Formats: sequence, C-alpha cells, structure tokens
Amino acid sequence: MARTPTTYDPFNAVAEPKRRQVLEALGGSERSVSQLVSLLGWPQPVVSKHLAVLKQVGLVHERRDGRRRLYCLDPGQLKPIYDWVASFEQLWEERFNRLDEVLQEVQQKEK
Repeated sequence: MARTPTTYDPFNAVAEPKRRQVLEALGGSERSVSQLVSLLGWPQPVVSKHLAVLKQVGLVHERRDGRRRLYCLDPGQLKPIYDWVASFEQLWEERFNRLDEVLQEVQQKEK
C-alpha cells in the first residue's frame, strides 16, 4: 500500500525530525520566519519549506501582519497524534515501573 503524501497527513509530516523542531520552536508562541531562522539556526529556505508542509496539513496557521507572516501552532490538530501515542502510555508506564524494580534490586545487591 502506498504511503500518504507528507503534505496530506499530519502523522507523516511530524515524522520528519526537523518539522518536529519547528513545532517545538513555535510552542505556544507566534513567530515570524526570521525568528524561527534565528532560533533554529537553519537557512530561511529550509524553515519556509517545513512551515509550508506543516501549514498544508493544518498543524500551523499563518497570519499576515503588514509585510510579515507570523506562524503559530494549532494544538488541536495534534490531537489525533496525541490520542494514538496515548494508547501506548500504559505499556510504557508498566515497562518503566518494571525497570525501576530491577534497578532497585541491583542497588540492593550492591549494598
């Protein structure tokens, strides 16, 4: 089965590490491309390319302020990704709890 193009699927869009960094940089703030370039240390075309994909899948919104374009994260669009990841929360919680038990056993044996 063919993969959904990155430009149509938020899951594929956030699979790219640089796009996740853009989302993190936006966080709860509205930022311009130049602010993102400065913050991330990437060339402007790279930032713009990733913003375009994130905008196309609905994870980022653009607002014009005069000649500037400001970008902000749409956290509601991350909900399907969050819901999917949350389904693994109990599994990881159990594994971390077991790891804590094993580490405690090892520490007790060393004493």
